Amino acid sequence: MSWQVYMIICSDNSLYTGITTDVQRRFSQHLAGTGAKYFRGRIPHRLVYLEGGHNRSTASRREAQIKKLRSDEKRQLIVSTANQIDQKM
Repeated sequence: MSWQVYMIICSDNSLYTGITTDVQRRFSQHLAGTGAKYFRGRIPHRLVYLEGGHNRSTASRREAQIKKLRSDEKRQLIVSTANQIDQKM
């Protein structure tokens, strides 16, 4: 099973980082309020970063690495070649 690491930009301009096997389903869950508690009081706007090719273990480690980055470093990652989605911020 292929796991993905993703980032979503939120209504307060913050960035949420998570992992999933199905990014469309997970984003829909966040929109519906059945995803992470982080979205209580925030609205997920759009997916801005996607990194695939992980197993559960490597996805979790990569998520932890990204969460430790400063906001400006996360935004640099979004515009980097590591981002596997076409829409850039």
